[in-house]
Amino acid sequence: MAENKASAVTLDDIIFENRNKAYGAYDLRKVYRPTLTKSMFIGIGLFVLAMLSPALISLIPQKEEEQFMSEIDLMKIPPPPIDPNEPPPPPPPPIEVPKVATIKFLPPEVKKDEEVPEETPPPVVEELEKAVVADKTQEGDENAQEAIIAPEETAPVKEEVKVVEAAPVEEQVFQVVEQNPEFPGGLSALGQYLGKNIKYPPAASRANVSGRVFLTFVVNTDGSIQDIAVLKGLGFGCDEEAIRVVKGMPKWKPGKQSGRNVRVKYNLPISFVLE
Repeated sequence: MAENKASAVTLDDIIFENRNKAYGAYDLRKVYRPTLTKSMFIGIGLFVLAMLSPALISLIPQKEEEQFMSEIDLMKIPPPPIDPNEPPPPPPPPIEVPKVATIKFLPPEVKKDEEVPEETPPPVVEELEKAVVADKTQEGDENAQEAIIAPEETAPVKEEVKVVEAAPVEEQVFQVVEQNPEFPGGLSALGQYLGKNIKYPPAASRANVSGRVFLTFVVNTDGSIQDIAVLKGLGFGCDEEAIRVVKGMPKWKPGKQSGRNVRVKYNLPISFVLE
């Protein structure tokens, strides 16, 4: 029995032998080691949980926001109703073109004497300085001579025929088609391409930013991509990186409607997950 009692004696019992154990220091030294062990395990658990929290958050399914997009054709908007009681607008005032003073002077022609009519003598030089030569004589404004074009009967002018090229008609962009455009190799190849080419922006990595960037672009009839825009971004360089990767994509298989290739608007979410 004495040996069992001796083995049960601790260092605290030896230190506080013949001392007042009810003072409080004895109890503190007795519970110090278990309390320290519990605190160490709790601290380690909190540290591990903090390190794994980004990975745990990424495993939680996130509800994707649906993008509602609609196109409005301004040509299909009906005009405002016309009030039958409203009087029509007044016609524009007539434009008065000032008369130009002209004097009759026709080029000489070789005719027989009996065919030559009796006419007034030809005008002198002073009269020609104040009037425009024409097939008849009339009074008018001398200052309006520069704006007068010779009559078509006396001096016909051949008009130049200008060929006006019609502006190219832009093809319609479809939202929904019978056969959607497709990345070469399908969705699995698209995922491999994004995973291989996306470089995590350093600013987003330092700020511990992760999530999805929603892009929209148009797949042309030849499979090329244009009109890339960000519908919903993350910032910290993620939007620019997503646009860069989409610009470098190979040509897609174009969408089809009624058996022919058409332009299709395509929405693509790109995930940025911090490892």
